[in-house]
Amino acid sequence: PPALSSSRPLFKVLSLQACTSAATMVNTPLSQGIGKQGRAKSYHRRGLWAIKAKNGGKFPVHAKKAVAAPAADKTAKFYPADDQKKPLAKHSITTKSAKLRASITPGTVLILLAGRFRGKRVVFLKQLESGLLLVTGPFKINGVPLRRVNQVYAIATSTKVDLSKADVTKFSDEYFKKPAAAKFVKGEKQFFDGSEEKKELSADKIADQKAIDAALIPVIAKVPELKSYLASRFSLKSGVKVHDLKF
Repeated sequence: PPALSSSRPLFKVLSLQACTSAATMVNTPLSQGIGKQGRAKSYHRRGLWAIKAKNGGKFPVHAKKAVAAPAADKTAKFYPADDQKKPLAKHSITTKSAKLRASITPGTVLILLAGRFRGKRVVFLKQLESGLLLVTGPFKINGVPLRRVNQVYAIATSTKVDLSKADVTKFSDEYFKKPAAAKFVKGEKQFFDGSEEKKELSADKIADQKAIDAALIPVIAKVPELKSYLASRFSLKSGVKVHDLKF
């Protein structure tokens, strides 16, 4: 056989190889909680004997860090009978107004899908700061006054109305804000009479509605059948395929 290149004895080389293979050996589990190697073999493989010999035959003991005792909480004097619901934390707060759909532009005729005037056709004037749409009938044609609607509940049509003569700069969300009303306590007389005080529209809002109607009605009258189109109510009949309709 060829001579060994190392000057060390043969038994030392074999013992080093055995230690290297033992150090890299993994204790393969044969079953749950039972390994291929026993406790003694694992003890030597992990080198615990060297740590024990280095510390005078005992394993080193590290002092635990002192943990401050938690402050004693005061016992609550009141316990609710039922579980109190806690509001969930809001992760994102957005103050941006809703993005206007591309199909809705100033002067577009919309079809309302919800609310008091559902099915009515209205003219879109502008988008307010809150993202709501400012629309009107006009009032003299179909009875829809100046009001705010959500674009989710509106269908945009291909019909347009010229708004060049209509001034809508003064209208904002504050314009539609209701004044704070005083608390009304219904007495015995009001209870038996059943009469409640009716809220009347202010003269300024009536004048604003007339001004918008005066700017839109002459333009609408110039287009054939547009006035009757706005005055009619949108509805679906049996057999009508909604996906085939072109608004």
